[in-house]
Amino acid sequence: MTLDITLTRRRVAAAALTAALLVPLTACGNEDPKKDTAGSTASGSASAAPKANLTVLAAASLTNVFKTAGVAYEKANPGTKVTFSFAGSQELVAQVSQGSPADVLVTADTKSMDKVEGDTGTPAIIAKNRLVIATGEGNPLKVDDLKDLADTKLKVVLAAPEVPAGKYSKQILDAQKITVKPVSQEPNVRAVLSKVELGEADAGLVYKTDAESAKDKVDAVAIPDAQNAIAQYPAATLKDSKNAEAAAAFVAWLSSPEGQKILQDAGFEKP
Repeated sequence: MTLDITLTRRRVAAAALTAALLVPLTACGNEDPKKDTAGSTASGSASAAPKANLTVLAAASLTNVFKTAGVAYEKANPGTKVTFSFAGSQELVAQVSQGSPADVLVTADTKSMDKVEGDTGTPAIIAKNRLVIATGEGNPLKVDDLKDLADTKLKVVLAAPEVPAGKYSKQILDAQKITVKPVSQEPNVRAVLSKVELGEADAGLVYKTDAESAKDKVDAVAIPDAQNAIAQYPAATLKDSKNAEAAAAFVAWLSSPEGQKILQDAGFEKP
């Protein structure tokens, strides 16, 4: 009887010891998947854009949409800050040529980008646009088409010839043999829009997206495709960027589904 009790106690102790040894082994077995998961998460983070403070030189007509895009990009890439500098493409090109520190350049035409091809990576077209005639709200002077802009009684404002919007304007007016004598020629298309918004001009040629951004203050008169010009927006990294990888990630994002949705929601056309 005493022997049976002793054996039973030894078996219980052995079982307890075995169970105690198995607990750490089981825990170790569960740790590996957690480590794998953490590794996967780390890998996922590594594939995201690296953190950086990016400076993007962008055409004035991108002002509204890029502000929206910047917020979305920063949200998707915590730790990254995107600062935009908006101006006419000719001004941006001059800044790049003078060595202004920046990471990305986005112009409103390919010719402007071509002028600094030695300073940039390979450009990618991220969007297209077209011109419209902007008039005061309600179109009080009944501007119906391009020919109406030749009326000397109208105060018409255009972008300067060296500005992409000015080049496109000249192109379509010359093609229709229409002579317009503008009251002023502005350094960028947003300045043209502003003149019409403030009532300092009766009409002006701007991009469709510009008119859309101020639809509560101006009316947009469509220009038939056969008489219009299509603006292309190339984006490229700058070779002197100190954030080359982050800059490339931002340019790639502009062509991504999320970036394209933001652009197209603002009225820009597919590349």
